[in-house]
Amino acid sequence: MFKRILLLSLLPAVVHAEELPAPVKAIEKQGITILKPFDAPGGMKGYLGKYQDMGVTIYVTPDGKHAISGYMYNEKGENLSNALIEKEIYAPAGREMWQRMEKAPWILDGKKEAPVIVYVFADPFCPYCKQFWQQARPWVESGKVQLRTLLVGVIKPESPATAAAILATKDPAKTWHDYEASNGKMKLEIPASPTAEQMKALNINQKLMDDLGANVTPAIYYMSKDNTLQQEVGMPDKEKMEIIMGNK
Repeated sequence: MFKRILLLSLLPAVVHAEELPAPVKAIEKQGITILKPFDAPGGMKGYLGKYQDMGVTIYVTPDGKHAISGYMYNEKGENLSNALIEKEIYAPAGREMWQRMEKAPWILDGKKEAPVIVYVFADPFCPYCKQFWQQARPWVESGKVQLRTLLVGVIKPESPATAAAILATKDPAKTWHDYEASNGKMKLEIPASPTAEQMKALNINQKLMDDLGANVTPAIYYMSKDNTLQQEVGMPDKEKMEIIMGNK
């Protein structure tokens, strides 16, 4: 999983349908934003909140006079708080980011009906992007995986213009395929200055990449089997590739 600070910033503060207990109000003043209440074990009332880059849980004693901020464990040693934070805070925020990626100007690599979807932010001059593209071939060409590439220009001064040149072609998907297959040696017609439409596409992708907290390419995103957004930044190892491509 990945840094949550920007995902948490997407979550609105709860509209208080009920008056918060005094100790929870006191905790709010320390910089914790209360998101929603929940029923906690042991007759306690719980509250989900966010503080900087973390989700937090607060438990109020039955008398309503005391609050405890931290993790709750059961008799098996299972972290009940962390499971709740994942389910109620991080998973919904991740799904919202997934929807933003769906609407972004990505390039399809593979069959559009392939069951496994993987988003990857890539720079035309990124050697690890090319390595990832090459190693993904067996899954893509077998129809099991579709890569959705979001081009960005972050590595070299000429990266934005090169990405724009790919987007400007009649068939950007084929151009990107051929460019990566040539290991970046394919000649492109680089425009003197990208069009407003091309720059808009690159800016959308760059903003999305920033909001996901990634600062290098390839930045790879996929959904786990429990529908939770996952991130892999940099070139994945063999085991991680198997997971990303849906084999594990």
